Parts: sequence; structure tokens; C-alpha cells
Amino acid sequence: MADFANLVDEIDKTILNRIQADFPIDPRPFKVIADELELDEKQVVERVRRLRRKGIIRRIGGNFVPDKVGFVSTLCAARVPEHLVDTFARVVNSYAGVTHNYQRDNLFNVWFTFIAPSMEEIERNLEQIARETGVDDILNLPATRVFKIRAQFKV
Repeated sequence: MADFANLVDEIDKTILNRIQADFPIDPRPFKVIADELELDEKQVVERVRRLRRKGIIRRIGGNFVPDKVGFVSTLCAARVPEHLVDTFARVVNSYAGVTHNYQRDNLFNVWFTFIAPSMEEIERNLEQIARETGVDDILNLPATRVFKIRAQFKV
């Protein structure tokens, strides 16, 4: 990806800082944000779309504690050959229950979280991921205690 500083201006940064936490629960959330920032609603929507197209914004959505809504969660770690990392990540990201993944400098070099209505569904999906990618060394590390941290990055 191109250098972050070349992709965003000060208005983009202000919008990014505003939408990371306390996203407005409103029929027109971007109007609320626009009014707060003294911008035009259409301008905010266009900027958010552009930031999404450029990969700076991956998703906008709620975060839920899985067990509070009847789901289970797990952390997975996979040993992925370097030449398959991008393909593996693309396949993993195609599953609705995957919230995020990241690469680590470790023998198990791709980690991701998975939520689903049952552990059986997660296990079936992990087996399918292994079949699709040829990567079968995937650890399933179910959550025994959930810690929610606020991941907010000042831009």
C-alpha cells in the first residue's frame, strides 16, 4: 500500500479519529459526524468511501462480546509457507466469522480470530480453509476468558 501520509489529509484524519469509537447510532450517522466537524454530509460519505476503496478503512460495524449474543470465539494460528500468505489471508478473510487476521514473525505466522454460533461450525470452517489453501497446520485456541480492549488509533 502507498504511504499512509500520501493517502490522507487533515480532514480524513479527523474523520478517521471520529468514527473509530462512539459511531453515531442514528438514521444518518454521517450527517451527525458532518455537523460535528462542520462539514457537508455528502463530503463525509465520499471521503469514507474513498478511504475504504484505498484499504485504509476495512469495515465499519459493531463489536460484540460473542457469548453475550450466543456465539463462541476462538483465536487461530496457522503455519503458512511465505509464498501462500496472501492467498491464505484472502481465503480466511472470505469467511464471515473472521473478524481480523495478522501476520507474525513466528513459526505460526498468520493469526486470526473466528466467531460462530458453535465450535463445531468453526471447526468445519477451519477444515474447509485447510482444504482450500493446502495449509493444514492450524491451531484452534478457543477463548476461555474474553478480554475486550479498545483498539483505537489516533491518526
